[in-house]
Amino acid sequence: MIGLTARASARLERAVDAMRARTSTPPRRTRTTVVLGRALGVLVLVCFLTGLYSHVLQSPPAWFPLSPRPLGLYRVTQGAHVLAGLAMIPVLLGKLWAVYPRLFTWPPVTGPLSLLERASIGLLVGSALVEVTIGVMNIAQWYAFDFSFRRVHFVLAWLLVGSVVLHVAVKLPLIVGFWRARPVDPAAEDAPPRRTWPEQLPTDPHEAPTQSEAVSRRGALIAVGASAGAILLGTAGQTIAPLAPLAVLSPRRPGIGPQGLPINRTAAEAGVAQSARAEDWMLEVAGARSRIRLTRDDLAALPQTTADLPIACVEGWSQTATWTGVRLHDLMDLAGGTTGTGLRITSLQVRGAFSRTAMPQVYVEDPLTLVALRLHGDELDIDHGYPARIIAPGRPGVMQTKWLSSIEVLP
Repeated sequence: MIGLTARASARLERAVDAMRARTSTPPRRTRTTVVLGRALGVLVLVCFLTGLYSHVLQSPPAWFPLSPRPLGLYRVTQGAHVLAGLAMIPVLLGKLWAVYPRLFTWPPVTGPLSLLERASIGLLVGSALVEVTIGVMNIAQWYAFDFSFRRVHFVLAWLLVGSVVLHVAVKLPLIVGFWRARPVDPAAEDAPPRRTWPEQLPTDPHEAPTQSEAVSRRGALIAVGASAGAILLGTAGQTIAPLAPLAVLSPRRPGIGPQGLPINRTAAEAGVAQSARAEDWMLEVAGARSRIRLTRDDLAALPQTTADLPIACVEGWSQTATWTGVRLHDLMDLAGGTTGTGLRITSLQVRGAFSRTAMPQVYVEDPLTLVALRLHGDELDIDHGYPARIIAPGRPGVMQTKWLSSIEVLP
């Protein structure tokens, strides 16, 4: 039995060695891995910070200083979030391809540090793949899962960042060793210093990589960069107007939709196609001292304000449009003002996580926060929130409540 086990182990080890030999090509060198790792780290950091900002805007903690200005801040941050997430796809796949031979090291675990390294890699790869996958599904509004995308996406973001930090900590001795390494040929005064990599030192310490290896490595990086660039060019137009004609990969493109503005959810999908057109529709406004009910004609008879405001959605698309309506602060004054705690805004829609939203006081007081009745000079299309909707500077699109039913001060 012992002999049989030994032969099986030896055969497995030979198979692993053969696999490593087939996958250890010049592009899969430590330098390639590090370059891709740096790019991946930057993209993860951009996604994490911009995603955290979006989460804070949707669920603001009491200590966070919210501000409606600059008007296009959320448009920039969420656009960067989605673009960085999409660019992460080829970079992540390239990184996995570059480190693939490491999966066949034998024995797989050599000690506590090796076990920690394997665990950090498993957590990093798993969280990154799931995070990117459900992010792309959210952009396409394809929810083939029962869990809350927003909550899972937020938790996975922390797991991903934590796994990156853990992986860097485990690899820190290797990183420090690289930066402390001597130049390849210190005697060559006319040659620029070039560091060697501890994991791939050649037999001759002065031996340089061959031209074919350099080209192969460069080709691998060019392939990843070109793939990321193609994805960016095919989607950036949903946020950057001059690139709109190239946005062939974007589910929504600027200028395409009712009244020349994209939408995420139609009135039919929200279940308000009939209630929004009801002749007896009235907006209930509960202020600090009184409660009033206004028809659409009542709202149209009040002083109107027109403003060019961007609408930016978590899916990454954004567009500036011309909105006309009643200033929310003026409307609340008709109902006795506010208490300074913010407002609760309710939609006619009965389905959806954002059928009811809270608006902090800083947005209520902003002169550009409107109960909008018109878009680009025309009456709101029903898919854009007819009979009335909220439009406020610096807020995520999901918080720009359509098909208004009531507005009331928070207790």
